Amino acid sequence: MKRAAFALLALLAFAPALAFAAAFDANGVKLGDNELAIKKSFPGIHCKPLEWKTDAADRRCDDAKMVFGGVEARMTFYLKSDSIRGFDVRFDSSHMTPVSVFLKRRYGAPVSESRDKIVRQGRQEREVFKILWEEGKDKALLSSLSTGKRASLSVSRGNFDDEIYRVK
Repeated sequence: MKRAAFALLALLAFAPALAFAAAFDANGVKLGDNELAIKKSFPGIHCKPLEWKTDAADRRCDDAKMVFGGVEARMTFYLKSDSIRGFDVRFDSSHMTPVSVFLKRRYGAPVSESRDKIVRQGRQEREVFKILWEEGKDKALLSSLSTGKRASLSVSRGNFDDEIYRVK
């Protein structure tokens, strides 16, 4: 009896680490999934060819309204050869705290968490709040600018961030 209770407690203690080992996702749609998986989870989403040529993606699916981490948000997925290479979740910056708590439970402990001050002569001082998760070639960055209205979660695989706006 004691062994079974100990095993259950050990499993519960490591559950957050096991969840982190799973792929980064938005409401069950994860990196590597295809367009059909996106449309199944977000029936109102609009998919179309990307407007510019880049090695990072050839299609985008966007304007999906959703509830993410308990707050209203909008989605954009980027696909290359029918595989999700990156996605963005955008929401009101006033909800940064509940979303960060949700993501820490879902993705596990972040690799880093920082508040960086941006000071420029003659301009208002700003602060950027960033939380980063990494798992192999995949990364998720939650960020918010203190003077902005929007916060975002950007999730990507490989060199997606470097390539998405590099026009060919």
